[in-house]
Amino acid sequence: MFRDRREAGDRLADRLTGLDEIRGREATVLGIPRGGVVVADAVAERLAAPLDVVIPRKLGAPGNAELAIGAVAPGVSVLDERMVRALGVPDSYVKREVARAEGEIERRQRRYRAGLPSLELEGRTAVVVDDGVATGSTAVVALRWARARNAAAVVLGVPVAPALTARQLAHEADEVVALETPDLFHTVGQWYAHFGQVSDEEVIRILERRSSVAS
Repeated sequence: MFRDRREAGDRLADRLTGLDEIRGREATVLGIPRGGVVVADAVAERLAAPLDVVIPRKLGAPGNAELAIGAVAPGVSVLDERMVRALGVPDSYVKREVARAEGEIERRQRRYRAGLPSLELEGRTAVVVDDGVATGSTAVVALRWARARNAAAVVLGVPVAPALTARQLAHEADEVVALETPDLFHTVGQWYAHFGQVSDEEVIRILERRSSVAS
């Protein structure tokens, strides 16, 4: 159990600092909004690394937005073909859902970055951070997005993830650091004493503060 996202980030940073992919290398921390940015803020501070965001969005199933049939990030998409076939999801629905997700990603990028480009990752270690992982669909596209931007190594850091999901994500990253990997898992929030909603405004404040520190 973590007290809050900040404490989770501090504990996660303790583990990340010892990784070969990070020690002695230039790293960039990428928080997944919204809650993941609070965790990533603590990690970036400890690693003395710049902080940016990667913005994936889940593709929800028809009639059940919480059930993922895939996910997208800027220029990257992953579709769970087995789930799509099992649910009989038509192509027209998938196209509409992808368009909706891409529109939300664009909105958030404009708001969070205020027109500034994302940080360069080429030749650096990209440390993708979230406040927890359930199915792993958004983590997968976030990792692939970082890889596509020529990061030298890609690391996923999360306070909690189901054991099976953590093992599956190990195929997508050079290293996966999950502090807790329970076999019985319901929601990310159950592992936090305080798991309040994080606003866009808080994400913007964190990014602005980290940007001023870096400059």
